[in-house]
Amino acid sequence: MMPPRAVLASSSPRRRELLTLIGIPHTVSPADIDETILPGEAPAPHAERLAREKAALVAERVAGEDGEALVIGADTIVVVDGDILGKPRDEASAAAMLRRLAGRSHTVFTAVAVARGDRLVSGVEAVDVTFRAMADEEIAAYIATGEPMDKAGAYGIQGYGATIVERIVGDYFAVMGLALGRLVRLLGDVGVEYRFGELHDIQHR
Repeated sequence: MMPPRAVLASSSPRRRELLTLIGIPHTVSPADIDETILPGEAPAPHAERLAREKAALVAERVAGEDGEALVIGADTIVVVDGDILGKPRDEASAAAMLRRLAGRSHTVFTAVAVARGDRLVSGVEAVDVTFRAMADEEIAAYIATGEPMDKAGAYGIQGYGATIVERIVGDYFAVMGLALGRLVRLLGDVGVEYRFGELHDIQHR
């Protein structure tokens, strides 16, 4: 029996790298959705809703080709003082975000959703991240690398940003953008067993 086909509902290179890291072959079909926060929507439910919408949209798109495809959606947000920090609009907004995060802790929420057939399951990982203090000159130098500009909260923990993180409590890979342990558990919920680089369809055994 052929293993289930995996489709990543994201163009994020970090998420693609992480799926490759754990040996899950996949194709990419980005989901273009409205990511506006709903009135009164809390951070974790917001991230989970977006992950579910991405997975559902792409699952509908690929259903005609493969109704049993595994569609993986994810959303990562950075939250400080109850405010959601998205991707910076420009260098000035990146600098404002980094000044706000420097020398203190914030929370990263990464939601993961898996759609397969008529099933859609999801969950959220919360990770506490602490930055060391940074002077304005150092913030400017980090922004000049270009790394902060396409990332929530204006930093990437897997790049130069690793040098400004003092401590994390939780799933490191969730901070990168895809909570791998959570993903494996969700795969099981839709009838797929992950076994160290291999996917096995357990619902049709």
